[in-house]
Amino acid sequence: MYMYQHKDWPSFNWDEGVLLNHISRVRELQGRVIGRLEGLGFQLREAATLETVMVDVLKSSEIEGEFLDIKEVRSSVAKNLGIELSDQTPSSKHVDGIVDMMLDATQKHEDKLTKERLFSWHGSMFSAGRSGLYTITVGDWRTDQTGRMQVVSGAMGKEKIHFVAPEASKVEKEMSIFLNWFNQTANLEPLIKAAVAHLWFITIHPFDDGNGRIARAISDMQVARADRTSERFYSVSAQIMASKNQYYDILESTQKGGMEITPWLVWYFERLYEAMLATTETLSSIMQKANFWDTHRQTQLNKRQILMINKLFDGFVGKLKTSKWAKINKVHRDTALRDIQDLVKKGILRETAEGGRSTNYQLFIPDR
Repeated sequence: MYMYQHKDWPSFNWDEGVLLNHISRVRELQGRVIGRLEGLGFQLREAATLETVMVDVLKSSEIEGEFLDIKEVRSSVAKNLGIELSDQTPSSKHVDGIVDMMLDATQKHEDKLTKERLFSWHGSMFSAGRSGLYTITVGDWRTDQTGRMQVVSGAMGKEKIHFVAPEASKVEKEMSIFLNWFNQTANLEPLIKAAVAHLWFITIHPFDDGNGRIARAISDMQVARADRTSERFYSVSAQIMASKNQYYDILESTQKGGMEITPWLVWYFERLYEAMLATTETLSSIMQKANFWDTHRQTQLNKRQILMINKLFDGFVGKLKTSKWAKINKVHRDTALRDIQDLVKKGILRETAEGGRSTNYQLFIPDR
């Protein structure tokens, strides 16, 4: 028996006493994070938002088994936020659609969530009208033409059914009730509302595909309302991805239970707390980059050197060698070697301790 089959659906309930410590802990850390961010300049907050949204888009898709190109996602997010990148990569329509959906949820968090808005999000995510090899209904509720919507795992012939969604004929009514609740300004702790909205939407499972990502976007939208800012500084999806198996287990057990959802709420608040803790690392990285450029504001650097330094700060993939420098900048290896040696002399790059046939280099960041 699934939770939506109970006579009390969707009258969720929880233990306020159990949640109190979790909410207090999250709220305290939330205040410290926002306070620290307010002390940063506009450009640094902008950089933090870029990194957070990029991670959120990547990780929310990875939860569903889709791995997007990080360069495309970064460029698409930057384009949406009006941020100029030193290394702009063309992004696909598919990536742009997912980024558009995620940013619309948080940048316009005060706007009402409507059926039409959800259809627009879904259409952005699946503009080709397909999910992988399969044609799906896009920009409308599912129809269940090929059978009831199920969440299934396992090889063909050995499938395990984890969840069966409500009949398609009930989706319109179910979503109307959900949207009315979500748009109300009832006296409910905003962070509890974010967790409940996530669970409620994903249980209705109103679309042929993309329900998980849209559920997390709705949850992020409500968290943005709780933060009272459209700037995003922490990614709950990143922490959900880090506990992916737990995520699916807690969803399954909750959806197969009654209306008491305290364990789900506790699990969600733990991920939210972890997301805020991870913000400290993001801010440290951004501050490190800002301090570096402040230190070297008078250092003479050419465009190739500036490009490569930014790449190294933004998560350079693999090892930096002369050959890779030459390939990225489309120059001769001799030119690449001169660029690198110049940065070594200026104390910006140094050789790594690794041996091998060719020398590797890394940024030298002195302790401050």
